[in-house]
Amino acid sequence: MVTKSYSSLSRVVPVIFAVTFLSVSENAYAMHIMEGFLPKGWSLLWFAFATPFVIIGFFSIKKIAENSNKHLLLLALCGAFAFVLSALKLPSVTGSCSHPTGVALGAIIFGPFPMAVIGTIILLFQALLLAHGGLTTLGANVFSMAVVGSFVAFGIYKIILKMRFNAGVAVFAAAFLGDLITYVTTSFQLAAAFPNPVGGFGVSLIKFLSIFALTQLPLAVSEGLLSVMVYNILVKYSPKELTAIRGVRI
Repeated sequence: MVTKSYSSLSRVVPVIFAVTFLSVSENAYAMHIMEGFLPKGWSLLWFAFATPFVIIGFFSIKKIAENSNKHLLLLALCGAFAFVLSALKLPSVTGSCSHPTGVALGAIIFGPFPMAVIGTIILLFQALLLAHGGLTTLGANVFSMAVVGSFVAFGIYKIILKMRFNAGVAVFAAAFLGDLITYVTTSFQLAAAFPNPVGGFGVSLIKFLSIFALTQLPLAVSEGLLSVMVYNILVKYSPKELTAIRGVRI
């Protein structure tokens, strides 16, 4: 059974990468909040906010690994999906960018805490190997994408299912809103660190939100549709694993 499940999931990985690269421009570039862009105090504050979620997430992943190797393989696949999506970026505002996040799929299946760890690993690799984001701004980027994005996506998914909509609608809504809330949070972070000299925080927040919306809204729709496609592939190849993990409805 393990071999069969591994073979099935292994066939899904190339599909995820192929569909992802076809769904986002090859010329996309830029980064999360970049290295050294935030003042030191704000960088430390966001590290402090993100750290508890990452610590709890480590214990959650440990429990997943103890329960089943097949579940751990599925978590790794969700991590690969998030890595590819979040690495493909479109320039947006000074010091940041717009890009899909990819964390909603893993949050739907495993819950938000494991994705806090997965997101941290993804952002760390991107900062070190791809020059996307940075080490000093890692806490802020983790909090916006891997913490807030994951928790909102998980919550929206549960709410939509309770409203008697099917899983496809719930997955789309979770990915769409999880993506958007990441950039609402990023806008909040930037506005708090760089308030407008005249209008203060509120004016700065509106400015960042309005500029982000130009690129992020279509990206959020694309991420929602792509997440549904990948979710349907997982339902086809690993229905037993999905129903075993947190009672995910298929």
